[in-house]
Amino acid sequence: MRVLSISDQVNDLVHSPALTQFALGVELVLSCGDLPSDYLEYIVSILNVPLYYVMGNHGGDGGEKLFPDGCENIDGKVVEYRGVLIAGLEGSPRYNDRPRFQYTENEMRAKIAALSPALWLNRARRGRFLDVLVAHAPPYQIHDGADYAHRGFKSFVWLIDHYQPRYFLHGHKHVYDAREQTVTPRGATTVINTYGARILEIQTKEVKT
Repeated sequence: MRVLSISDQVNDLVHSPALTQFALGVELVLSCGDLPSDYLEYIVSILNVPLYYVMGNHGGDGGEKLFPDGCENIDGKVVEYRGVLIAGLEGSPRYNDRPRFQYTENEMRAKIAALSPALWLNRARRGRFLDVLVAHAPPYQIHDGADYAHRGFKSFVWLIDHYQPRYFLHGHKHVYDAREQTVTPRGATTVINTYGARILEIQTKEVKT
């Protein structure tokens, strides 16, 4: 499945009439957060495909409203689209007193625990827990930053090791140097920083039980 993944930065190419050519063949859009609602609404209106998103630590800053119309917030949920199993976890590690979209490590562990029954149901029905995890923050020491605000969640490393999604998509860590590593394998999972916009070819493998 051809997927457009976006995060953190409004991409001028995406937010233009050139989107139809740039995203030719895209069947799904996944947003890892910190993008204004009108940007997401523009994408979904032009491409006319589902757009699943989670909120970043800045919410919908830069737009007129917090949540976009025509898109689906998958924080704490598991959805299936054309056989691809997708789950979402919003926000970043807590670093200030902003009331929303920031979590302590224990709070994120609780969110993962609440998601776990649906993942085990996937395992029983489909032979695997998950294909794609859409998050805002990165896992600890994988694409995260040295500064306090951009560190990753240790609980995400645990999630990767135990539930082995084929892809872990995240944003939060801005990329200003093309030499910076943005794709990292960990076990059966490929961790991808989707800062800006990138086209992905998502592959799944059915496991029979």
